[in-house]
Amino acid sequence: MNAPNDPDQDPRVRSLDARSLRGLAHPLRMRLLDALRFGGPATASRLAEKLGESSGATSYHLRQLAAHGFIEDAPEQGTGRERWWKAVHQGLRFSDTLFADDNPEVRGAADMYLHQVATAHTRDLSTWLGNRQAWPAEWNSAWDMSSETLRLTPELTQELVAKMHALMESYRDRALDEGAGADGTGAEQVRFHTHAFPLITE
Repeated sequence: MNAPNDPDQDPRVRSLDARSLRGLAHPLRMRLLDALRFGGPATASRLAEKLGESSGATSYHLRQLAAHGFIEDAPEQGTGRERWWKAVHQGLRFSDTLFADDNPEVRGAADMYLHQVATAHTRDLSTWLGNRQAWPAEWNSAWDMSSETLRLTPELTQELVAKMHALMESYRDRALDEGAGADGTGAEQVRFHTHAFPLITE
């Protein structure tokens, strides 16, 4: 869910405000948006099958996502009568100022949104662990699940987080530049989760 630095300079990134957050902060809507962002255009019925939901539910929540500008029609996809959808943005930016909003519904939506992001992170990792044996050996030696505990001030923590994001951004197009085929052969979507938070200690 995190987005590259300086989203105001990147049209691919959408900053969440109070209205758009309330339109997104629903577990199924967040999963639908992720499915379109990372899996490409799809219909309500295809998404229902993928996520184990009814097509009626996916259709309703897709229309809500469209009403808030997160997705749009993909008329170039398919030839049938089914409606195809695609994500409008590649990234989202969440601001902690939403927790200070005067409207308690917005504050509640902010809390739900972040907890759903955390749930999605856990689901992604569990899915990889459950399916990693199906991947080639080179991918089974390329993954990582580690943690570090440092003693830092808030300022140093912000600095380190910014540097990590900048480093990941610098790798965005390197696969095509350094060995992958012109069609992306040899490269896969690789998910990185970053978590930084203070620990409660005795």
